[in-house]
Amino acid sequence: RTNSVEWLQEELESGVSSLLLLDCRPHELYESSHIESAINLAIPGLMLRRLKKGNLPIRSIIPNNEDKEKFVKRCKTDVVVLYDEATSERQESGLGSSVLGLLLQKLRDDGCKAFFLEGGFNKFQSEYPEHCETNLDCSCPSSSPPASVLGLGGLRISSDCSDGESDREPGSATESEGSPLPNNQPAFPVQILPYLYLGCAKDSTNLDVLSKYNIKYILNVTPNLPNMFEHEGDFKYKQIPISDHWSQNLSQFFPEAISFIDEARSKKCGILVHCLAGISRSVTVTVAYLMQKLNLSLNDAYDFVKRKKSNISPNFNFMGQLLDFERTLGLNSPCDNHTSSPTHDQLFFTTPTNHNVFQLDTLEST
Repeated sequence: RTNSVEWLQEELESGVSSLLLLDCRPHELYESSHIESAINLAIPGLMLRRLKKGNLPIRSIIPNNEDKEKFVKRCKTDVVVLYDEATSERQESGLGSSVLGLLLQKLRDDGCKAFFLEGGFNKFQSEYPEHCETNLDCSCPSSSPPASVLGLGGLRISSDCSDGESDREPGSATESEGSPLPNNQPAFPVQILPYLYLGCAKDSTNLDVLSKYNIKYILNVTPNLPNMFEHEGDFKYKQIPISDHWSQNLSQFFPEAISFIDEARSKKCGILVHCLAGISRSVTVTVAYLMQKLNLSLNDAYDFVKRKKSNISPNFNFMGQLLDFERTLGLNSPCDNHTSSPTHDQLFFTTPTNHNVFQLDTLEST
């Protein structure tokens, strides 16, 4: 059973507080706008294994202590409603490996009465904006591309600035790429390796940028953004028609994407890998390339890219696909080393959106 947006609106209007709302979207999206009284769950990519194994308590991924107490106190007595950006009822059967599905299952296993909100935040906000808390502190730069160029309908308002992620196909869900871009991020593509550049849609339409870096190959990881200069003969394009949604299988395209990047680099031509905001899909492909070409574990490849471009945030399911790819490549993941390591020294880490300290199994440098 799912709960409709109409049902939720009636519950909120009635003022009965036996409802616990959990926002499963990236922290930046939650900060920019969320349903009133919702708690945000911030899940670092490295917690993926533990959540899947079921040995990670949900309270440990709630960044705010006050919210954590609220959750612990009320999760067994209240009706718990989870929402992401746009999951619909017909997608429920495929929820399993998504962050929403994992949390839903875990809550139900723990004895909670838990449901997901049909249509997610997008549907609720479009119908009942008065029940959403929105941060209107927006200072979008004038350098934003014309909406007509990128086919962006209505740009979503968010804190700092965002290219907005309104180019989704109907029924597609969370774009973690709608996250606001920190002001200190370079506006041009970032060089990851010689000839390999990671960027956003804006970069793919800027001839000055393309010629400056001698970019002749463009890998477009979106289903609907145009290959702007395809018919002029100066650029070679490959398009991977994937939206940033948990139901999408991006890993099936890894081999052809990797060989396309190799082709460009072997000819000493620049290649731009881009999606809409350059945060999730294009990052996933770039990380897969580093894993295969440099024999890096997922954690090392991810850190390599993050050092060059700090605002990366592949969606939860793409991280899962990269974990599977790591196993396929037979790479040694630092998280697995403890099984053969004689020492059990514990290491700890925090995340940018979560000041709690998480404990990791022994990490060995690779």
